[in-house]
Amino acid sequence: MPTETFNNLSEEKKQKIFEGAVQEFSVRRFSEASINQIVKTAGISRGSFYQYFSGKEDIYLYMMVKIGQEKLNVISQAESLDPDADFLNSCLHMARLALKWAKTKPDYNKIAMLMDLDDSEFISKLRAMSSEGFAIWKGMIERDKQRGLIRPEINPDLVTDMMYTLMLSMHKEYRNCSEEDFLKRLADMFEIIRGGIAYV
Repeated sequence: MPTETFNNLSEEKKQKIFEGAVQEFSVRRFSEASINQIVKTAGISRGSFYQYFSGKEDIYLYMMVKIGQEKLNVISQAESLDPDADFLNSCLHMARLALKWAKTKPDYNKIAMLMDLDDSEFISKLRAMSSEGFAIWKGMIERDKQRGLIRPEINPDLVTDMMYTLMLSMHKEYRNCSEEDFLKRLADMFEIIRGGIAYV
């Protein structure tokens, strides 16, 4: 993460560096991206870059944390809009909010798509760090267990792992269909999760 030297910069300069990273990582996978291009776009020297970040991994992580916080602020509105919605309906609403937000941030969406295509060790580790989003899901699951909407023996960690895998898979599918078809398919999958596939 950024050094204290970076944190002491003006907000305008920090934003310019962030935008330089976004621009580079939205056109090249992490493993192919260039620090030289980032510093050129941001209007800083390579020496200054290393006063702010330890390397490419550091600025990528900083960028993803900022994007993640912004996205989290958007999708966390799901509960405030309908506090009575259950976990799966809230997840569907989060997906709608995230898609709407993604349209206003096309570069962020490109970064996510390139991340899906990158099999470098760093990116693989980064994919496993979605703890904040998981915490929201786990909290919603526990709340629904208390409300009698989810069986008490259901493991929140397992459910969040399943949902994360499903959402990753659906993100790739989104590229090949309309938003309406995507949301319909997601809703259908959530209904299968809700009801199961076996007669009881």
